[in-house]
Amino acid sequence: MSRRPRLAALCAGWCIVFWTFVASAQPLQPQPVAPGVWMVQGAAALGSPANRNFVSNAAFVVTGEGVVVIDALGAPALAEELLAAIARITPQPVRRVIVTHYHADHVYGLQAFQARGARIVAHRAGREYLLSDAARLRLQASREELAPWIDAATRLVEADQWIEGPERFVLGGVAFELLPAGPAHTPEDLIVVLPQSGVAFVGDLVFRNRIPFVGQADSRRWIASLDRLIALAPRIVVPGHGPASTSAESDLALTRDYLRHLRASMGAAARNLEPFEEAYARTDWSRFEHLPLFQAANRMNAYNTYLLMEHEAP
Repeated sequence: MSRRPRLAALCAGWCIVFWTFVASAQPLQPQPVAPGVWMVQGAAALGSPANRNFVSNAAFVVTGEGVVVIDALGAPALAEELLAAIARITPQPVRRVIVTHYHADHVYGLQAFQARGARIVAHRAGREYLLSDAARLRLQASREELAPWIDAATRLVEADQWIEGPERFVLGGVAFELLPAGPAHTPEDLIVVLPQSGVAFVGDLVFRNRIPFVGQADSRRWIASLDRLIALAPRIVVPGHGPASTSAESDLALTRDYLRHLRASMGAAARNLEPFEEAYARTDWSRFEHLPLFQAANRMNAYNTYLLMEHEAP
């Protein structure tokens, strides 16, 4: 073996050791939310090999007849770690995984749950994205950008049960209400409510304490969905990103007010045919610029909203 291949092999070996150390140094730590309800909280960061794409939340509910998981995290290894954490809390198996939406950081772990026999439930609108070129290309890019956590063995997983309207089921005496909330952040947004404890799992309708990812969202309907969620008056809200909240109205307002600010500022520019760069430069971002991921996401959010408002403008 020449010197260069030996160095490459050595570097690859050290990389494996390093990322293994990172994984062991940052274990998932389930946090109690309510009796029988737990969550794990991802980092307020973009997905990377260093954080294993652990940038979103997942939650689980322990019942007398099994466990229900809400969202599957952003890598199969993370899902396996979550399964191990669940097993330390209860001997009950995972019966169902409810997908709040099909963004990569919430679903790349699904295959681990599927392999354990869990039934996957999602809104039917997610199937169109799941089968799209966008989803395929996103996975292809993730295999390069998030290796070794996302690799050739990582695959997209369809739901076993696609729902279209509100659904309700009871497992082990615990009632679960599934409430479609899209199109908003995504067409398939799904809220999961536990009426007995007043806990609502809201996916990426809420990014708490950080700038949301807007992407191709329908921000007008997203705001309306947040208003409806606030009207539900949940006792505890578990967001897709950030810590759980016991002050739903004030904490949900941050995402809602940010979306309103985007629409007001970029909508005025679109109506007045003002170039995006000029509109972005004159907009006052001071209320939000201190939040995590502002630098990474705000310009993209503003530009996508500018294009949306051009389409909405009369």
